[in-house]
Formats: sequence, structure tokens, C-alpha cells
Amino acid sequence: MTMSPNPSSSPLNVPTEDLRRCHVLLGPTTWRSLAAQKLFITGGTGFVGKWLLATLLDANAAFGLGCRITVLSRDPASFLNHWPAMDGRVDWIAGDVRDFRIGSEKYDVIIHAATDVVAQASPQDVFSTCLEGTRQVLALARASGARRLLLLSSGAVYGPLPAGMTHVPETHLGGPDPLLANSAYGEGKRVSEWLVAQAAADGLDVHVARLFAVVGPHLPLDKHFAVGNFLRAAMKGEDIKINGDGTPYRSYLYAADMAAWLWAALLRGRPGRAYNVGSMESLSILALAQRVAQVLRAKVGVRAVRTASKEHVAQHYVPSTQRAHEELGMPPSLGLDESLKRTAYWHGYAEDSASMV
Repeated sequence: MTMSPNPSSSPLNVPTEDLRRCHVLLGPTTWRSLAAQKLFITGGTGFVGKWLLATLLDANAAFGLGCRITVLSRDPASFLNHWPAMDGRVDWIAGDVRDFRIGSEKYDVIIHAATDVVAQASPQDVFSTCLEGTRQVLALARASGARRLLLLSSGAVYGPLPAGMTHVPETHLGGPDPLLANSAYGEGKRVSEWLVAQAAADGLDVHVARLFAVVGPHLPLDKHFAVGNFLRAAMKGEDIKINGDGTPYRSYLYAADMAAWLWAALLRGRPGRAYNVGSMESLSILALAQRVAQVLRAKVGVRAVRTASKEHVAQHYVPSTQRAHEELGMPPSLGLDESLKRTAYWHGYAEDSASMV
């Protein structure tokens, strides 16, 4: 599976073919609606944020948009130390999303993408970040005169899907169990959506994107993301271990498509509307592990820690993306096999060496 390198000029090392794919999916006309706009982005240094920044910076140069970008980060110096090519590309504000200083700067567009799903935060901290962070972002929107806001929410707002539902539409009115501590993220995103919806009454164009599982360059391989862990094991020639019975169903949207869909939700979506952002190519966690080994041609075993009982009903966490296809004009996403290949290659995998760089 050795692939020919395609070096990128992106300051965040996003492959050139992925930047191109995002631009083709979105189209220059949509990008040009951001011409001369000032954007404020929270969560710009996380996985999703890196993709938003990389694609925006590339479009800014490719289409001469003349955008000015400000990013909120708890530690800009640390980020720039790791990604020095980003120095001078954007303006930085250091602070926590819950209480950052609101100055007199004017912004046209705000993208609220901050909620760290990688850090090992307590449920109380996760919920507080969603609640107080969204309140602070809305305070910035009022003070800065922003006209448009994109909230990055999550499919977690739907809670466990009822038996028989394999792909959840935006109209589903389920929710997480509020008595469970691990519902903090889903409940926090529900509150965030409620808060921004109320802000629409003040004239703010509010757009909501409910993100599901993704895969692609910049995805951590050593955190709690199953696909990342499976890729890491296969790339090292180790057996893939599933911490469960492998029966839950998931789907994985490639990061370049994710970025295009998020920009489309902001720039082409209907105000006050939520859009699922994800892939409809559903498969079980066990099948995913087997697919990773197959695609990478890794001679490794796959085993689940537990065996499902005969009465067990598999849980699904897969979106219906019909609304995005119809209203945003987004085509079917990149296939899973190609998504896995591109992710592994970005992390330095080559079949003939069976190792990471």
C-alpha cells in the first residue's frame, strides 16, 4: 500500500489532494461569500479546528478572499511551537473559552468549535465548557456585531437510538440519560444548541452542525478513538484489541469531506437549522477492525474482549445525511477504504516497512 508522496504547502501539513477535494466539494462561489470577512474561531487548535483553519487558509490564498482570522487558544505559544509555519497566518487570543477577554474587535462570522473530546476532563468540566463557553461566545457575538455563527455540536445530542433505527435524522427527538455522568458531553451540546437558538431572536444567523465519527490526517492514534487505535495497532504489526464486544455500529467521514460539509452548513445552510455531518457507510466495530487490517494488508489478529449475548441488540451511532445532501448539495462522501489508506499514509505507514514514521 505504499503511496506516492504529495507534499503539501499547508502550514498544518494537510495533504494537497485533501485541500483540493474540499474546494471541489464546496466550490469557489461558496468560498467567495467569505470575501473580506473577519472570522473568530474557538477550538481552532483541535482536530476539527486544524481542518477548518487549513482549508480556510488555503481558500483564502487560492481565491483571494482577503479574510482575517482570529483564533482562541488556551496556549497559542505551545501550538505555534509545534506548528511554526502557522506563525503570522492568524491572530491569536489566549484564554479559556469560558472566560476569555472580549475586546472591541468587530467580527462578521464566529465558529464555535471548542469542546476538547481528547483531554481527560471531568463530566462537570465538560458540561461547564459547553454551557459557559457558549454563553461567552454569544456575548462576543453581541459585542462584536457578528452576523453569522456556526456551532459545532454532536450526534451525542440524540442519545441512544431506539431499536430498529440504524441512521438517525435531525428530526429525532431523543436524548441522553441525564442521570448518567457520561451524558455530560451530549447534554452540554444540547444546552449549547438551545442557547444559540435563542440568540437567533436577536438577529444572529445561527447554523448547527452535528458531527459524528471522523477519520483522517491529524486524528490522534493514541486516544480513545477506536479507529485511531485500530490503525495504530495495524501499522505497528500488533493484534487489534477491541475493548468491548465489537457489536456497536459506527460510520466514519473523511476529514476533508467533514471540513467541506462544515463550511457548507455555515455558508449554504438555512439559519436555525441543524445538519448531521457524517458518513452513512455503517459497520460494526468488529467489522471496522477487520477492515483496517484488510485495507492496510496487515497480518494481525482481531479480538474482542467480550462476547455479546444472544439477546444483545446492537447499538447504532450513524447519521442520516439526507438533509445535507438535499439542502447543502453535498455529494456522497469518500469511501471508508480510501479514508483509512489516506489516514495511515499521512501517519507515515508503508506496507513494505509495516511501521510508523
